[in-house]
Amino acid sequence: MTRRRLWQLLAAGLAVAVVMHGCALQPRHDGAPSAHFDGVRFHNRLPADKSLGDIVGFLATFPFRREAWPQAVANGDYPPRPAPGADGIVVTFVNHSTVLLSLGEVNVLTDPIWSERASPFSFLGPTRVRAPGLALAELPPIDLVLVSHDHYDHLDLDSLQALAAHGRDGPPLVLAGLGNESLFEARGITPYRVLDWWQTAALGPLEASFVEVRHRSGRGLGDQMKTLWGGFVLRAPQGRVYFAGDTGYGPHFAAARTRFGGFDLCLLPIAAYRPRDFMLPVHLDPQGAVQAHLDLGCRQSIAIHHGTFQLTFETIDEPYAELARALDAAGVPADAFRVLGFGESLRIVADGGAGARSAEAAEEGAVAAAQIVEFVE
Repeated sequence: MTRRRLWQLLAAGLAVAVVMHGCALQPRHDGAPSAHFDGVRFHNRLPADKSLGDIVGFLATFPFRREAWPQAVANGDYPPRPAPGADGIVVTFVNHSTVLLSLGEVNVLTDPIWSERASPFSFLGPTRVRAPGLALAELPPIDLVLVSHDHYDHLDLDSLQALAAHGRDGPPLVLAGLGNESLFEARGITPYRVLDWWQTAALGPLEASFVEVRHRSGRGLGDQMKTLWGGFVLRAPQGRVYFAGDTGYGPHFAAARTRFGGFDLCLLPIAAYRPRDFMLPVHLDPQGAVQAHLDLGCRQSIAIHHGTFQLTFETIDEPYAELARALDAAGVPADAFRVLGFGESLRIVADGGAGARSAEAAEEGAVAAAQIVEFVE
């Protein structure tokens, strides 16, 4: 048997294992149909569908078409995290799409993953090539955790369980999209709340809105699109933050700016984009990330979703070089869209969001305010 044939058989076996694993919990949403939910599955405004054949084909060719990555990369040494102050935001890049945000006294984590693999299996699947920039023990008390969608590199149940010991007065509140309840219940992860697009949860002075992005969901091949994916907008006295999670390019960026105004800080993915014909609908490349930065009206963007797990074909360094080229081509200053090191922090004194809002935007905001769901005292 040739090595290529062996890899193809292993990929097929992995696909079967993922199907069986995804059938174990069968997360789903039981709510009424809507513009993006047909009663069984969620949908994007622009298509991002992948067939079973598409997914198995990608898995089967991945071992042969991927570029070489280093087995291990050392993290740099950076100064301690600065205090945000009453009027500041401190952002610390941890790894992949995990970012620690401090808005005044409120500490927020995005898509936390401290596991060695982004996989349903401890012995198989993408393994990290560099350690998180912060250890769990180095975290400040966490108030809020944002989970963009259920893919293993974003919804890591082991990390969510571990964070229960790192809340301020008990486990932190976890926010995620509709349909994820069974995943949290099975692991005893509380408190949590699930949101539809454009719904908002309040945590003291902080409001967190779940917003439309262009992606998909599924932890196995049998539960595709049965939970809702999205990004988050944070609004606080210190400013406005946009967290994209995972997304392809689309009109949702301009829609977020219309609804919320510009943003003081944007967290935008830049990697896991090759092969482009397969990844285009669901993952930004650096050029798309720069365009999203402009569409959103971001004062400062930080790159996420890079340098941790090899998920696609490109080299580990290609996204950084492509981002520099894309910024230059668009006339965007390099320091307006930064790649922070693992564990590196940046303090931003915000102005509450760049750009004035139009009358139409203010009216749109009034509609959004009417949908606020107060979950936390």
